[in-house]
Amino acid sequence: MMAICRDFRPWLLLLVRRRKRFLLGALLVWITLMAGLALLGLSGWFITASALTGISLALGIPARLDVYVPGGGIRFFALARTVARYVERLYNHNTVLTLLADLRYRVFGYLTRFDDARLHGERASDWLSRLTSDIDTLDNFYLRLLVPPLVALLSVVAVSLFVAIWLPVVGVLMAVTLGLLWLVATLLAAVWGFSQSYQQVVDQQTLRRLVVDQVQATAELMSYQTTQWHRTMIATQEQQAFINQRRLGRKAALINCLVSVISGLMVVAVVWFASLVFSQQLVTGPILVMAALIALGANEAFITLPASFIKLGASYAAVRRLNELISDSSSAAPAVTLPEGVGLSIQANQLSLRYAQTLELALNCIDLQLPAGKRAVITGNSGAGKSSLASVLMGRLKATQGEAMVGDVSACELSAENRANHFAMLTQQVDLFDTSIAENLRIANPTASDEKLWEALSAVALDSWVEQLPKGLATAVGEKGQQLSGGQGRRLALARLMLCSPQVVILDEPFAGVDAATANHIASSLDKWLINRTVIFFVHQVSSLNPLPGIEYHWHLDAGKLSQCPLK
Repeated sequence: MMAICRDFRPWLLLLVRRRKRFLLGALLVWITLMAGLALLGLSGWFITASALTGISLALGIPARLDVYVPGGGIRFFALARTVARYVERLYNHNTVLTLLADLRYRVFGYLTRFDDARLHGERASDWLSRLTSDIDTLDNFYLRLLVPPLVALLSVVAVSLFVAIWLPVVGVLMAVTLGLLWLVATLLAAVWGFSQSYQQVVDQQTLRRLVVDQVQATAELMSYQTTQWHRTMIATQEQQAFINQRRLGRKAALINCLVSVISGLMVVAVVWFASLVFSQQLVTGPILVMAALIALGANEAFITLPASFIKLGASYAAVRRLNELISDSSSAAPAVTLPEGVGLSIQANQLSLRYAQTLELALNCIDLQLPAGKRAVITGNSGAGKSSLASVLMGRLKATQGEAMVGDVSACELSAENRANHFAMLTQQVDLFDTSIAENLRIANPTASDEKLWEALSAVALDSWVEQLPKGLATAVGEKGQQLSGGQGRRLALARLMLCSPQVVILDEPFAGVDAATANHIASSLDKWLINRTVIFFVHQVSSLNPLPGIEYHWHLDAGKLSQCPLK
């Protein structure tokens, strides 16, 4: 139990930050429940009292009943229940969505601290699962495992004390029975269904991974004639998940049945004890009916608890997966800072890199010195190690041996914030978001005016094309920039880069997908923007250094080894 509480603690701290919203939401749920029980009890009392008064008058027995006060009370509680229910649903769902946004923001923050090796160590679908399904599983924790049991306990106290005003024995009976019911619906359900609900999350993750592999690797599976084998694996995993889910559903049904039995026995016991008191003329008939109806309605506070607590294991499984991100990112780079307004040199001393589970070195004993404010080009065929070297120089990968230095600081020791402020890199894979051109550009500079955006677009020869679009800067680029061509997407990413003010710039194939005239235009723009910045171009082959502007150093990378070449 202590281990479970310890694992949940980091995520509970997020809730503590918004404890006022949480407590107010619980209060609204409690008011809604109390208004419903008051409406039920008062209606039962009023109907019974009216019937008895009518019978007495029919028999000629003098009787009197004030119908205005209880009638007004019934209308008040009916209206209060409706309004409280609406406000509670609106408020609590807003609170939960806010909490989920906090969770996703925190988890994404952990992911940004990982280096490229850690990020590439798992499938993209697994990381997406952390940001979506694992966090969504915690929705069950916040919305159903914290508020309802607290409200149920408050309801037990309130209902028992209220009934004890007229029927002390019945009040004690209800307190004991409802307390037992609370334990059954929470602790017993959580313990009994823990293993199955935990396994359910594991099964879903495994099944999701297998299905994604089936879709993404269809060509490979067909080539190796293993499609049927892989489908059999999916079917077997699906059957196992189905069996586990049926066991969990069976346990949930049994718990619900037990709760219903206890509730029913409590109502019978309340009626029996109240009738004993009634037979002694210590209480009136309407009070007896009111107590019985309140006991019957109190079941509403417990009806949702078993289905929620029996899935505690699922929330715990999601929390453990998310906690792995915390432990993995705890060793992230310390907040080492670089000086502002000072040129930064780049050095690599006997730098080697080996990826996990590989025999060959991706980079082998590389030595490199690039003075501050100078420009260099590194050429190499595909697979030579250019992207690996760029990631090491950026601090996104930690070298197996040696180190990359930026100024007097190891690149891998820089914090993510410091790296973002001083470095800029154009990679072969362009990341564009499903929003407008303007918003994609303002990722680099949120305060940039439209005039600045047009200047950046002009620098990469995209301004005339954007001007012809019906919506101009407001044109959506689509998911991953699918509304743009490959060359347009790269130029838009380069324009975004030029809205920054970095000290070190790494450009991987900046002229890919453009014609010679456009490449010369971009080169001219880059030449002005790159003044006093330390720059490395990564390209495949350079027969002539045009259109690369201002190149003073040239290295060639082959099979992970770097050699210096003369300038032509």
